[in-house]
Amino acid sequence: MTLHPKAWPRWPRSLFARLMLILLLGILAAQAMSYLLVMFERGLVGRDLMLDNLEKDITSSVAILDRVPAAERAAWLPLIDRKNYRYQLDGGITEQGTDNEIAGRVSASIANAVDKRYDVTVNAIPGDPKRVHIHLRLSDGAPLTINLWAAAMPISPWLPALLLLQLSLLAVCAFFAVRIATQPLRQLANAADALGPDLKGTALPEGGPTEVARASTAFNAMQQRIAGYLTERTQILAAISHDLQTPITRMRLRTDLMDDEEQRGKLQHDLDEMVALVREALTYARSLHGADENPRRVDLDALLDTLRCDYEDAGKPVRVSGQVGHPVMSRPLAMRRILTNLSDNALKFGQEVELTVQVNPNKDIEICVLDRGPGIPESELQAVLQPFYRVENSRNRETGGTGLGLAIAQQLASSIGARLSLSNRPGGGLAARLVMPAALTSAPATP
Repeated sequence: MTLHPKAWPRWPRSLFARLMLILLLGILAAQAMSYLLVMFERGLVGRDLMLDNLEKDITSSVAILDRVPAAERAAWLPLIDRKNYRYQLDGGITEQGTDNEIAGRVSASIANAVDKRYDVTVNAIPGDPKRVHIHLRLSDGAPLTINLWAAAMPISPWLPALLLLQLSLLAVCAFFAVRIATQPLRQLANAADALGPDLKGTALPEGGPTEVARASTAFNAMQQRIAGYLTERTQILAAISHDLQTPITRMRLRTDLMDDEEQRGKLQHDLDEMVALVREALTYARSLHGADENPRRVDLDALLDTLRCDYEDAGKPVRVSGQVGHPVMSRPLAMRRILTNLSDNALKFGQEVELTVQVNPNKDIEICVLDRGPGIPESELQAVLQPFYRVENSRNRETGGTGLGLAIAQQLASSIGARLSLSNRPGGGLAARLVMPAALTSAPATP
């Protein structure tokens, strides 16, 4: 029967499990080989020892039986019988079985040991390859048969326990060796996971073995280089956006002096779009450092209610349902900016905007911004979270926006440890889901 590839045992995915499996299988194979070699060597030594004792013992036993009267020989048999052979005062079995190594070696050994006056013959027993009969006749012509069988040397009862203890010790040593070898990889993975959008990660210790120290040094240097590139990019974006405000202000003053009202209105509209774009760019640049705001206890229910009231005052209906019921640890300015951007986006493209909040069974807090707009094509749900990406291709600021609202929300969500995802709603509309892990929102107990 051929096993289907899917039915084969799966190779462990973790490096720790793979190394442990290889080492344990290697140790087990080495232990099994050592045990087999020891048993083989014990068999050879035991057989040579048996033949040596057999020569001396049979020589003396045959001499005793040859000298005692025939009537007393039967009484002597129990005294000279041994563990793996006994004496019989008969002809035994003379039918020749298949020759084996034991029969040949016993025949040569006994022939050399026993007095030449005894005619010695040896034959294997049919059907029992480990048993032989040694035939000879005493001085008075009486037959004597030595019934010999191969007996394995007994194994000491403590030997399997000792081998098992040795295997356990080697397995424990292999466990700690693999753990020490893979620990730097775990630290490297944890450091990479802890590296947030602001690239303010924890530096790895640069001690230990040469290879580990070199990898840690390279990783720390990489963090610093990337952080430098990001800071430089942010500074350039912020500087350009800031410097654009001055010429825009001068242009606005000059348009106020224009006599042509139609042209003045068009120019002022273009300048308003430029100001909005500059402000969004500045906000996006600052959002890259959203983690600079210190976390503190926040009443999330009050924050959502305040946001609802602000929209109602502006004549924009936004409903809020659900509640958290307890304070959480968060960054309120970043949270408000995220929810404002998501709500503005929902109000721009949809109606019946609703904010729902709930605490999941795993204590994560989930806030959803729901609308009944046209939604977003499935292939572009991830792309719209990138800066300056707009689903609307007309380049009209009134319908397409600046392309930074969702990018800013995504950037701020990452900086505070939350997860932002978009999905289309059944029946039409978009759902923006913000999940705040319980480990980051658990507020310390009030003393």
